[in-house]
Amino acid sequence: MDVALQGRIVERNPLVYLLASDRNGTLYLGVTSDPVKRIWQHREHAVEGFSDRYDVTRLVWYESHETMESAIQREKRIKKWNRAWKIRLIDEFNPSWRDLWPDIVGMTPKSNVHGFPPSRE
Repeated sequence: MDVALQGRIVERNPLVYLLASDRNGTLYLGVTSDPVKRIWQHREHAVEGFSDRYDVTRLVWYESHETMESAIQREKRIKKWNRAWKIRLIDEFNPSWRDLWPDIVGMTPKSNVHGFPPSRE
């Protein structure tokens, strides 16, 4: 479903995501129906909270879902996981812990801006 939001068309795209402060750093798990807006809020410290306080702004893992209900259910499951399992999830999806923000907004990364080693892909 498309929804007009502040003059732009937003396609709802339920997403579960993990942000990191650095490789093997502080992690933040979230769910959203508007990934570009929500992850931008984390990156720009636009909303006070955990990710703002601990500078957790790098998108290192995400998983798309057909419905918000399934995304929320998956987020709740992953929240119960221990840290090692979450790190393994990131390592399997994104071995270099590259910031995946450019992928979400449709940009190709031009350089290794965030200090992670280049992807092995």
